[in-house]
Amino acid sequence: MKRILLLSDTHGHLDEWMLKHIKNADEVWHAGDIGHTGVTDGIKQYAKLRAVWGNIDGSELRLEFSEYLHFELEGVRVLMTHIGGYPGKYRPGVKRFLREKPVDLFISGHSHILKIMYDHDHGLLHLNPGAAGVSGFHRVRTMLRFVVDKGEIKEMEIIEKRR
Repeated sequence: MKRILLLSDTHGHLDEWMLKHIKNADEVWHAGDIGHTGVTDGIKQYAKLRAVWGNIDGSELRLEFSEYLHFELEGVRVLMTHIGGYPGKYRPGVKRFLREKPVDLFISGHSHILKIMYDHDHGLLHLNPGAAGVSGFHRVRTMLRFVVDKGEIKEMEIIEKRR
């Protein structure tokens, strides 16, 4: 069993509200637009980090992280990228990947809009954690917390804070 904190679009921001939740996670998954390595270094002090780079991330972050991250944890197959779309509106590269290597969980960021959707066509759960940072149009900062255990995704919680 692993406790996961999923976030995205920090845009260089890391504060005590975020750290409180990071400290209670086994792993933190960051779906891009990290901002700078200070964010990832701060997260790594408290939890294992899995991340992808986003469109605002520079060369230093792009050298450390990839555009797509495909892995399995506790029997759950995961694909994460920053700009990937959502069920019915996937980017072409994501569609192709999902056909060739089916996953149980597809994660993207970028939109700053929290989404939890089941994709019946691909038999997967899609998550977009919204935006945890303070840059952008969103009025509420959001993250997702859940557990992966023996092939199941459970105990899904939305964490939010007004800006």
